[in-house]
Formats: sequence, C-alpha cells, structure tokens
Amino acid sequence: MNESPAVPQISLEQWRALVAVVDCGGYMQAAERLNKSQSAVTYAVQKIEALLGVRAFEIVGRKAVLTSTGQMLYRRARALMDEAGGLERAARTLSAGWEAEICLAVEVLFPSWLLFLCLDQFGRESPMTRIEVLESVIGGAPEALLQRTADLAVTPTVPPGFLGDPLHPLRIIAAAHPDHPLHRLGRSLTPRDLQRYRHLVVRDSGAARNRKTGTVEVDQRWTVSHMASSVEAACMGLGFAWFPEDRIRAELDSGRLKPLPMREGGERWVQLHLVLADPDFAGPGVRRLAEIIRGGVAAECAQRRQPGHADPAA
Repeated sequence: MNESPAVPQISLEQWRALVAVVDCGGYMQAAERLNKSQSAVTYAVQKIEALLGVRAFEIVGRKAVLTSTGQMLYRRARALMDEAGGLERAARTLSAGWEAEICLAVEVLFPSWLLFLCLDQFGRESPMTRIEVLESVIGGAPEALLQRTADLAVTPTVPPGFLGDPLHPLRIIAAAHPDHPLHRLGRSLTPRDLQRYRHLVVRDSGAARNRKTGTVEVDQRWTVSHMASSVEAACMGLGFAWFPEDRIRAELDSGRLKPLPMREGGERWVQLHLVLADPDFAGPGVRRLAEIIRGGVAAECAQRRQPGHADPAA
C-alpha cells in the first residue's frame, strides 16, 4: 500500500520570504518587495527556523548573513519558487489552448541550424510545450502525416489529400574529399566516371522504403541511416554523395569536401513543403510553429538576396 506524501509544514509564502530577505539584502527591503510588514517577513523566517529546528541566519556585526544550513535552504527554496512559477506558467499556457506537445517531422535536407533557430524562437514563446522532432528521409515525413504521428512536416513530397506551402528550394551538390580519385581525374565528370567509386546514400526512413534510393548506378554503395554519417564518410575520402549545400558549408569552407566537377547533374534543386497534418483542427501552437518556420525561411531567403549571395531562383 502506497503511503500518502507528507503534507509540507512550511508554506510557499514563508519560503518566498526567506528568498526575498537574501535577494534584497535585508528584512526591510524584502518587506518592501513583498508588500508586507517587516514583522510579517521576520515572523515567516523565524517560523521556518522553528519548524525545522535550525538557524537560517546569524548576526555578523549589524548584518544577518546565511549560515551554512541557511545557504542550503536558500538554494532549495529558490528551486522551489522556480518550480512553482513554472507550474503556473504551464497552467496558463494550457488554459490558453496551447498544446502540451507538438510532433514535427523534418526532412534531413532542411538546414538543421535554421530548424533549431525556429524551435528556439517558439520555445521562448511557449516554453512549456514539448517538441518532438522526427528526422526523416524521403518517405518518412509523408508517412508521418498519413499516419497522423506528426502534427506538421517539412517534406519534399506532399502526400495525397494534403496541401503544403512551398518553402525555398534547396541546392544539392555532388561532393567528395579533395583527394578523392574522382577529383584527381582533373576533368569534367560523367555518370560513367562515378560507376567505379563508392556512392554514399542515406536510407529512406519510411516503412515502405525503396532500397534503390541511389541517384546513380554504381558498383559500390554504402547506405547509412543519418546524414551526419554520410558526411563523415565523405570527409574521410571513403566515397562521394549529393549533399544539401547548407549542410556541408563548413566542410566546404574548411576544404574537407569539394564539389565534384560534373559535366551535368552536379547540382540539383529540391523543393520542400510545409504541411499541416490537419489544418482545420490544428492548435495555436502548431499554427504558430508553422508561422515561425515560414518566417525563418523567408528571412534566410531575403539574406541570400543581399550582395554576395547567390539567388537560387536566378
């Protein structure tokens, strides 16, 4: 039989008084902050000491300072105040109709740094809403929409019965380590040149995955589950692949990867879409997150139109 939790003898108001005395530097200042009389604040602290049988403060000169026990009480009381405040904020958020949890399926081609900036902005607006990110490849995001396991998705394919807003197209480039044999050929490459070398492919994350997700016919192929694995293998000189340019920008800048000089097909454009699983019944959190993602992509597009940036639409 489970025992009932003990009923606290000390109220949140009494703990708040102790925290205020420390933060404000004295009983009088704490009383002003709490809009209480100084005697009420003093009594609250004395009540804590009496109930626990400890001394929270000791007089040094004319000033009350925390004892070692008081320092521990102060730290725990601050944590208790933060927890209580968080609970109140969560209740207000939920009462306003914001979802407790949102699931977002995102195609791995979408720049991760941009995704995290969008999630950070949403987190500041709704800190108590949990976000689950499903990182998907090819069929994963459409499948999550069809199965209703995601509330919204960033996907290259809009499944039947859904509508999506087009996001800015992504540039995909063929690349390999600068010392890869393909670069040492010293000329423009054709698909036939690629056939003798290892192609690095990221596996379709959909349940009904197509095992032939490679973009070219080659004799050797490694299929991995994560984009990061493909990038690392390419940086080690173990193969070539088509990567989102934004995903390997650091590797290109550092010289760990270099675009392959393809005669044709060296670059491709992928159009991603932002899709709500159920637009008619999407909650305010889902709609706000979708709005933030649209805004983040639009801001990035505007930045790239500045001098020194190439416009993919050009």
